Amino acid sequence: DTLTAVRKRTKRDVFITKEQMMNILMFLPIWDGKMPRPAILKPCPLWTGKQIFSLIIPGNVNMIRTHSTHPDDEDDGPYKWISPGDTKVMVEHGELVMGILCKKTLGTSAGSLLHICFLELGHEVAGRFYGNIQTVINNWLLLDGHSIGIGDTIADPQTYLEIQKAIKKAKEDVIEVIQKAHNMELEPTPGNTLRQTFENQVNRILNDARDKTGGSAKKSLTEYNNLKAMVVSGSKGSNINISQVIACVGQQNVEGKRIPFGFRKRTLPHFIKDDYGPESRGFVENSYLAGLTPSEFYFHAMGGREGLIDTAVKTAETGYIQRRLIKAMESVMVNYDGTVRNSVGQLIQLRYGEDGLCGEMVEFQTLPTIKLSNKAFEKKFRFDPSNERYLRRIFNEDIIRQLMGSGDVISELEREWEQLCKDREALRQIFPTGESKVVLPCNLQRMIWNVQKIFHINKRATTDLSPLRVIQGVRELLQKCVIVAGEDRLSKLANENATLLFQCLVRATLCTKCVSEEFRLTTEAFEWLIGEIETRFQQAQCAPGEMVGALAAQSLGEPAT
Repeated sequence: DTLTAVRKRTKRDVFITKEQMMNILMFLPIWDGKMPRPAILKPCPLWTGKQIFSLIIPGNVNMIRTHSTHPDDEDDGPYKWISPGDTKVMVEHGELVMGILCKKTLGTSAGSLLHICFLELGHEVAGRFYGNIQTVINNWLLLDGHSIGIGDTIADPQTYLEIQKAIKKAKEDVIEVIQKAHNMELEPTPGNTLRQTFENQVNRILNDARDKTGGSAKKSLTEYNNLKAMVVSGSKGSNINISQVIACVGQQNVEGKRIPFGFRKRTLPHFIKDDYGPESRGFVENSYLAGLTPSEFYFHAMGGREGLIDTAVKTAETGYIQRRLIKAMESVMVNYDGTVRNSVGQLIQLRYGEDGLCGEMVEFQTLPTIKLSNKAFEKKFRFDPSNERYLRRIFNEDIIRQLMGSGDVISELEREWEQLCKDREALRQIFPTGESKVVLPCNLQRMIWNVQKIFHINKRATTDLSPLRVIQGVRELLQKCVIVAGEDRLSKLANENATLLFQCLVRATLCTKCVSEEFRLTTEAFEWLIGEIETRFQQAQCAPGEMVGALAAQSLGEPAT
């Protein structure tokens, strides 16, 4: 209910009157007693649905996500901030600026709104946040309502013609394949017998027909369709359900094959013998709305029964698998020295997961240096201290004097550039495919965004942050971020392996050019950011006593059920 309502409520055309707004705010425990300013003042004050959701979001939360219907081609180009369908979700400083919320933003995925609230504000605030969404949104849904009826499953006549045409074509294609097989014209595909080749081709044709009809059925539903509302918000159902209700139920399978002949070379006595056509072998061309013929109903029941038996058998099997996993790993835990051991003290890992980091504290981040060409890499990361006009655009007078009059700064900047090149080479060896997504603690982009909000950074003003301070600050920070302490060779090597990716990410994101030109951080903001990264990195380390064995066993068991 809540998920459907949240999507319904954060659309652009949802407005709430003063009476409703007053009433809804009474259901929000964290309301501070101040009414926000209405989005529309005349002829009567109206608040938007997004405004109410902004009141529920706690504290300084920043994030960017997409809606489930977001088209991929909107992600780059000059207009990437303009989303015509309102499908780009942006929460800035605890306020929903744009976007329709759905399962992608509020669901259980990594980097969702709940995950970010948990990381930024702690578990108590995150728990209360979800409770508040439930009370406020469900009470709004009582006013607005959501019901589904037969009207939501009926498409327009044009769509039905398209669907019939697609099914007719599929049947003709199947007949053509049957004739080819009869005339010995069918070539067996590599590794398959003639019969398998035939079955594969027929299956492909019929499945394509189902998908095609489903696509046209989904296109025909309007924005106000309640079935579509549930699928798009992610609360219930999928595209296959829509296509089966409206267009065509599709091929029924038993043991991964079409319905077998169990009745003297036929499936049911209603068909002639040796009929390999779609209808005789379990293709249901009707939709649930139109209703199934008796033979289709029988085949559908055969497929459905297999599904039920499968589910019943699976629960017993996966339950037993999970129990064995837990019994095997129940004593594995992180010890006080950071190693992972079992109950008899056998060493399993020197550090949990080789990097000693906690599972819930890491997020997907992008390594910015891997994918760039040499030219783009140099343009983005190489700082040029000789260009005075460029320096005057970014720094104040004191810093410019310091840069112009000192050779140390130039040699330090050269060293930084060489280090970035080295990092890039190392990363390209680690990720030869060019995969730039990594899982690391401390989401740097979001932390910089937070800093810019807290310190009210003006991106057009000059900054008082010395490039020398940036290089020293990053160097000192990385010396403090230690996973394996110790001065011997093995400890040093283990620590280098554990922190290599994190160091590369920090050096690339907090390089002199980015910090001064792109982020425009002041000295105060930079010092705060460095301290925050260090604190977060310490918090992200796995705490001794963490029962990582049971955690691993349950994580394996959960997707299996």
